[in-house]
Order: sequence, then C-alpha cells, then structure tokens
Amino acid sequence: MRTLLLLLLFCHVSSAVLHSMKFFITSSTGIPNIPDVVVTLEIDELLLGYCDSNKTIDLKLDFAKSYCTENPEQLEWYKQMCFHFLPTSIKAYTNILSHFFHQTGGDHVVQVLGGCEWDDETEEVKGFAQIGYDGEDFKEFDPNTSRWIAQRPEAFPAKLLLDANKELGIKIKTVLTQTFPEHMKTYVKYGRSALLRTELPSVSLLQKTPSSPVSCLATGFYPHRASLVWRKDGEELHEEVDHGEILPNQDGTFQMRVDLNLSSVTPEDWTRYDCVFQLAGVKKDIITRLEKDRIRTNELKPSNMTVLVTAAVVVLSLILIGAAGFIVYKKKKAISPPSAPDNSAELSEQLNPET
Repeated sequence: MRTLLLLLLFCHVSSAVLHSMKFFITSSTGIPNIPDVVVTLEIDELLLGYCDSNKTIDLKLDFAKSYCTENPEQLEWYKQMCFHFLPTSIKAYTNILSHFFHQTGGDHVVQVLGGCEWDDETEEVKGFAQIGYDGEDFKEFDPNTSRWIAQRPEAFPAKLLLDANKELGIKIKTVLTQTFPEHMKTYVKYGRSALLRTELPSVSLLQKTPSSPVSCLATGFYPHRASLVWRKDGEELHEEVDHGEILPNQDGTFQMRVDLNLSSVTPEDWTRYDCVFQLAGVKKDIITRLEKDRIRTNELKPSNMTVLVTAAVVVLSLILIGAAGFIVYKKKKAISPPSAPDNSAELSEQLNPET
C-alpha cells in the first residue's frame, strides 16, 4: 500500500511542482540573552530570511536580497512586522494564554507556524496555521470552516472567543489562502533558478560495527521531495527498516537516511538487498546494492589492527628493554668498585671480533 502511495506521489509531482511557504514565530518571556520574538521564513524548505525583536534582519538567499533591493517598501514592511507589530501582539497573546493556564509568572514560549502550499499546475492552494504553548500543541486553524480546533482543554476558551468573531476568521482564511500564496508566487518567480533546480545526491552505505544496522545515506539532493527505501529482490521492505527525517544541509541541499537491520540475514543473502533513492522530477533512480566492499565502517580492518598491535608491542618492548638496561646499568654502577678498570674496549672487541 505504501509503495502505491509513493508511486502516486511521484507521478503527480513529476509533472507539477508543489511549492511551500512557511513562517515560524517564536516568542519567549523570562529567558535571558534571547530575543523576545524570533521570526524565520522558508520557501520550499529553504531559509529565506530571519529577523527578531532586537531589530536584526538577515536575508539568506540571493534572490531574496535582489527582490528587496528592487522593492524596498517590502523590506520596510518586514521590518515593521518584526520590530514592532509582532512583538507587541505576541506579548499580548502570551499574557492571554497565561491567564487561561492560571499562571502568574515564569518562563513561557509561544510558537506559531503558518503558511501555505501551492501546486503550480492545478493552482490548488492549502493554507495552514498552528499555535503551540510551552512545547505542546495548543490550537490549529481550519481554513475550510474558518474556525479553530482546540488541541488542549485549556484552548477551548480561546477557541470560543475567536470563533465568535466570524469576521476575524474570514480574514485569517484570506491571508492563508490568498495573501500568502501571492507572496510565495513572487518569491518563486524571483528564485526560479534556485528553487526549480535539480541536484542528485551522493549515496553511501555506513555501518558502525558488524552487528549494527546498515545505514543508507543520501546527501546533497534538491528539492526535498525525495524517497529513500531498502528493497529485497526488488520489493520494498517495511520490516526491520527505520526511516529517518529529511534534514537540511548548510549549502541549501538536503540529506536523509534509512537503516536496515541485518541481524537475521546471512552474508550470502546480502546481495539480494539494495537501497533506492528517488527524486521528484527525475526518472532514473539511484540504486546501491548491498555489498560488503561498499560499506564504510568505523571498525579497523584486521590488517590495520595487526600492524597497530605489532607496532605497539615493539614500542612497548623497546621501552621495557631500555628501562631494564638503564636499571641494570644503575645497579652495576652503584656496586662497582671505584677502581674497577674500564673493560669497554675489551667487551667491544669480544662483541665485534672482525673489527
């Protein structure tokens, strides 16, 4: 079933591109050395920019800098949002949440995730907004009904108050399904060369010890819409497999890994397994067969280990011999009479009769 869903997913995205825009707002109180409000904006999982209530703003991508250079009013709008509007509104909202939780002080964190997804072929748009409080989900907005969904009992009073203001719900829906997509389409237009590029990864097989799972690591790919699976005889495996998350690299690409437990597999059957990487929009898969010689491991090879052990024994022996000789020399020197003749020349002649 999962294989069928993956096939449907890749058939869909191969002919169209699903773009996303996400902004993250983190507001904290009572935590020193951290800005009261931090905001980040992502386009297609790439960090576009950062700003905070300490009046810091940092555009991360070149096309974002070009866009703001050509549209300085947009940069000024961002500054007003980050430096003034958001800190004031989030602080007021945090006070309201503290009231709902009957809290009078302490350190608290409010997190807001909002954004949208846009299919550039069907023009379908999906907006979303979620709020968390002190590390737990609090409530979520449903654009279909323009109402909030309470995710904790303490969120029901806030839900009732917000749902009672129907006009506000409609405005939030408009922002998520119209305003945000318009901004995202503009970013995609300016950053088309960066956002629509395709980069294939390098794929490696890793294993810490002979008893550890074998990890298939794909790193350096773009976009993030990708799949990495283990197969046996051409069939995707679900048992004895652990899938990792897709993580960003510092250069704007992504990485992911999937682990395979081989504890019940004989070495003779290893070649029946392979790791398959699929990237949206790319027809050819990257297939890496499970072979012993391809696995990179932290374990020292026997030959290397032998060399190291031999070297260690030799060095240790030299140290012990040197120390023993020094001790014997000291003892002999201590017990030898002061007038003992120097027999070094005679001893040298005995050891080297040819000289």
